[in-house]
Amino acid sequence: MKQMLKSTEYASYYSRYVDLVPEGDLTSILLQQMNETVDILKGLTEQQAHFSYGVGKWSIKEVIGHITDTERIMGYRLLSFARGEKAELPGYDDNEYVRNAYFNSLFLQDLLENFEITRESTLQLIKSLPKEAYIRRGKANGSEVSVRAIVCIIAGHELHHRKLIEEYYIGSKEFPE
Repeated sequence: MKQMLKSTEYASYYSRYVDLVPEGDLTSILLQQMNETVDILKGLTEQQAHFSYGVGKWSIKEVIGHITDTERIMGYRLLSFARGEKAELPGYDDNEYVRNAYFNSLFLQDLLENFEITRESTLQLIKSLPKEAYIRRGKANGSEVSVRAIVCIIAGHELHHRKLIEEYYIGSKEFPE
């Protein structure tokens, strides 16, 4: 699906996510990514999951919650546009969502389970779509986007944050042992 994606199907600021997605079957990629991300994070202690690499930066728990929230929002956009929604959908302030979610008060295992359930729901939706739905477009956050671009954005968004977790969090000298 990504190989058929045109840069006109999404706003340019999503390129940093779309460009990370490898070629191949996106449902398989999304499932594999979920498993890899969970494998990296499931062994962390609660103390490690609270780690933030800098002042004003989210903790690992908050990053996991953010990935899940974003996937829910993108999943709604995916569903809406695949079904032919004509109304423009709003954007969201990810910092405000994280601030009001209190992810740090949740157990890491619960956050990971929530992510897995959300991803499974996304995968079921994607698998249920007829081929013609993938090229449908809608408007969200002031920009037009196609259904297939949303699938790539979901995959790339997770990859982006996983790379940050591996490099800036787990890879940090200050990361708790």
